[in-house]
Amino acid sequence: MFKINQNISERILRFLISIILVPCPFIFGITLYSIFLSIIGIILLFNSVTGTCYTYMALGINTCEVCKE
Repeated sequence: MFKINQNISERILRFLISIILVPCPFIFGITLYSIFLSIIGIILLFNSVTGTCYTYMALGINTCEVCKE
């Protein structure tokens, strides 16, 4: 379904950053900035779980050594 284009270390890093960013509105209060950070965190969480980055796809980047064709 999704074409994997990220290596495992990049996925782990994105997951750790997303864990920090997603709860920002609950910690800092609901502001435009905290909601923006939370949305970025949700995008990074999706990227880390699926291994797919659509920005990488648009630029033709593939950092997954196993998945390179």
